[in-house]
Amino acid sequence: MKKLILLLLLFPIISFSQEDLLKGIDTISGKEKVSAAFKGLKIVNLESTKLAAKGDLYFIVAHRFGAVKDGFEGFFGLDNANTQLKFVYGLTDWLTISGARSELAYDFSTKYTLLNQTTDGFPVTIAGFSSLAINNTLKESLYPKLTFDNRLTYVQQILISRKYSEKLSLELAPTIFHENFVDNVQQDNTQYAIGIGGRYKLSKRWSLNVDYAAHLNRASNSIYKNPLSIGFDLDTGGHVFQMHFTSSQGIHEAGYLGQTTGDWTKGDVFFGFNLLRVF
Repeated sequence: MKKLILLLLLFPIISFSQEDLLKGIDTISGKEKVSAAFKGLKIVNLESTKLAAKGDLYFIVAHRFGAVKDGFEGFFGLDNANTQLKFVYGLTDWLTISGARSELAYDFSTKYTLLNQTTDGFPVTIAGFSSLAINNTLKESLYPKLTFDNRLTYVQQILISRKYSEKLSLELAPTIFHENFVDNVQQDNTQYAIGIGGRYKLSKRWSLNVDYAAHLNRASNSIYKNPLSIGFDLDTGGHVFQMHFTSSQGIHEAGYLGQTTGDWTKGDVFFGFNLLRVF
């Protein structure tokens, strides 16, 4: 655990030491950075390689209604919803920090650019993402020996994206996350996943977005599933509005990576949206 925490702390420091060097390389080579692989900070659930610009403050409302399959009894998803309020700030052009709160968790994260895709040069953009989640759902009445440490989940991702054309961008996200508390004795606390996602531009303002995360060491008796999300981005200039259907009601990384319960094959999906406003 100490090594994992050290890794989370060192990634931004390592990237900071690379910043001047990378700027020099870009200047010497004359290559131009490829921009706008993604318009939103997230594809749907999966973080994109887009960062907030230096000094930009984002306010994000992310909402997941209840399961559509509940029909009229759950008011077609309007009952039992989950909402996350999040602030994202660009400390520099290469480092973004954020803090969020939902019914399920507090969530704090950093995202940082390591390498940029360039025209006729480096083929991909590589960013790191580190987060710390505090689980709100664990109850001391159910777990009398519960401690604060039990509520913590650590996530580390490497985000690798490529903008293939003005219309198509794809991303790969190798992930490791560690839950201090798991509700299944057969499940390892340290878990691995790989996320994939993409954006296809349909028009000047609309795009189709898809992301999926495959859990690589889930316990055989686990009730949880791999999350699949499909949606659309609407870019209005002042903000990006994302609408989607997803099998995960959890919005933070620990929630959708490790605790997705929805199943597309059974119609157990959640309608939701991410609304981004930048100041």
